[in-house]
Amino acid sequence: MKILLSNDDGVHALGIKVLYEELAKHFIVNVVAPDRNCSGASNSLTLLNPLRTQQLDNGFTSVNGTPTDSVHLGLSQLYTDCDLVVAGINKGANLGDDTLYSGTVAAATEGRHMGMPAIAVSLAGKNEQYYQTAAIVTAKIIQRLRTHPLPADQILNINVPDIPLTELKGIQVTRLGHRHKAEGMQKMQDPWQRDIYWYGLLGEELDGGEGTDFHAVANGYASVTPLTVDMTAYASIENIKSWLTELNLSA
Repeated sequence: MKILLSNDDGVHALGIKVLYEELAKHFIVNVVAPDRNCSGASNSLTLLNPLRTQQLDNGFTSVNGTPTDSVHLGLSQLYTDCDLVVAGINKGANLGDDTLYSGTVAAATEGRHMGMPAIAVSLAGKNEQYYQTAAIVTAKIIQRLRTHPLPADQILNINVPDIPLTELKGIQVTRLGHRHKAEGMQKMQDPWQRDIYWYGLLGEELDGGEGTDFHAVANGYASVTPLTVDMTAYASIENIKSWLTELNLSA
């Protein structure tokens, strides 16, 4: 199996290095990743500037673009015979609503858009010490994907608690939890008395009960959440159709 490995923390991040070393024991792995930290980039593309690549001494390819750029360029130009896209290991969790902003999840989603099965993996914790735990879990899940392929419209979002492998209780298949609204932005001033703004802290868990990704990780389990690429709210189609078809556009 040939894997395209990317991330959103940048090509020099420890997480992608550890994951590469573990996956390379079992698979052929090529790395194409952003040249800088792109956390929170979501599915953004670089459209107004050309993309450039640089081959690093360790064989990784650095791209002056986003995680989505890296995967798209990697699959379309550099490694066209890949079988799977893997994004990670992200420094920090990608749980619940955070997946909408995650460059890690976006990199996996781009792989899926381009016809590849794809997974995203993150290390959930504040100290980020046990990347090896997440790497081993990821390798084992990939091995199972050989005989249990993903549906064409889905990716797997994996979050592994930042604990030694011996303390990991297992793997749970979960749904996304939800957070309270994030805290507001903070207004400050720089040394030249100009206004600057910082995003506030993430909101607390609103829906983090049993069965959610929040609950699994908090209780020492790796969380595996299947995410669908199709965001259509099918349950609302008939309801909206019932009142929207009566709209008089000529009035």
